[in-house]
Amino acid sequence: MHAWNRPLLPRLPGDGVLPLLFDTVSQALVEARPDPAHPGVASIYVCGITPYDATHLGHASTYLAFDSLIRLWIDAGLEVRYVQNVTDVDDPLLERAARDGVDWRQLAAEQVQLFRSDMERLRIVPPDEYVGVTEVVPAVGDAVARLESSGAAYRVESADAEPDVYFDSTLSLPAWSLGDESRLDAATMLALSAERGGDPDRAGKRHPLDPLLWRSERSGEPAWDSAVGRGRPGWHIECSVIALEHLPMPLTVNGGGSDLVFPHHEFSAGHAAALTGHALSDIYSHSGMVAYQGEKMSKSLGNLVLVSRLAAAGVDPRVIRLALLSEHYRSDWEWFDSHLDAARERLDSWRAWAADASLCSLSSGTPSSDHSDSAFVDRLRSILANDLDTPGALAVIDSRIVDGPPATPLLIDAIDALLGIPLVD
Repeated sequence: MHAWNRPLLPRLPGDGVLPLLFDTVSQALVEARPDPAHPGVASIYVCGITPYDATHLGHASTYLAFDSLIRLWIDAGLEVRYVQNVTDVDDPLLERAARDGVDWRQLAAEQVQLFRSDMERLRIVPPDEYVGVTEVVPAVGDAVARLESSGAAYRVESADAEPDVYFDSTLSLPAWSLGDESRLDAATMLALSAERGGDPDRAGKRHPLDPLLWRSERSGEPAWDSAVGRGRPGWHIECSVIALEHLPMPLTVNGGGSDLVFPHHEFSAGHAAALTGHALSDIYSHSGMVAYQGEKMSKSLGNLVLVSRLAAAGVDPRVIRLALLSEHYRSDWEWFDSHLDAARERLDSWRAWAADASLCSLSSGTPSSDHSDSAFVDRLRSILANDLDTPGALAVIDSRIVDGPPATPLLIDAIDALLGIPLVD
């Protein structure tokens, strides 16, 4: 599956600094540095969409957060290897397709294309590998067979089909045990499992939290042949397999929204550890939730603000990007129309300031004439490297403009390279 076109990132002089990133497991800021086994290569896996009702601002906020990280890594001179999945077959997608009377494959294809368009509008750096679950079904089946052979998986009888395959969550592996990542108590895990696609009440499971690895074929549902029979993958194992196939282990960062901490990331890490004997990632990083009209923005509630609808209404994508950058990626926050108003004002101010600069840029080889510009770029790098502090970066640029020094090609390029906001048309 192809991703979307990559935006041009101006190359700034010198190298930026490695960012500090909040790690969910340690609950501390950790330097997001490549693993010693893979020097100079930062690897990241960010969980992708289930393609229906894309792309709302909660999605956009998450992918923009990790876009900020990737831009800092590139600025620091690292090679970045980035993988993202698409859950292009899953119960919610099938249910939405049935509700709307469309083929699930058509719905998935349309929504994936809309997502690509939105990501390109927002100038998000695309993944190197953009992988649909339907592309890796045989590999998932092979992985599930290996887990079953090792005793990490088992079968549960079903009244309407062949047995399903589940992961034994009670395993204590050298690189994983239940709760390591989420740090949640059992009661909270049970509640979240029921809320987020699990089936804690399923009869025959060894433990209520055990997650589905392979759903055997049911009448009227899509299914594929595999090493464990005919059926389709469970949710968590898909990400484990895609990450293991395309990235060196351990990942530098495994990322996604905070609603994925449990059960999705917890069990994706568990499956990977059971398959390899090693931890999936050095850092687990999560973005906060975006609310609208008083509740978390979600497909189930229908309280969505869609990037495509804003764009169709004539909102400059740079305004949408600036509005999202004005909130810290790790915060839970609520979207208001005032976010757009403030972002429009900011973009107008920045563009007026940039209009006074020479139209030449660093990418053409023209050096900055002012040494203080380099110091300002380093300050901007330092602010962003402190846990992706985009609100702080916006504020320091605002102050620079108010203080009166004119724009220069270096500063314009830095705002584009680090924040993804081109100011010269």
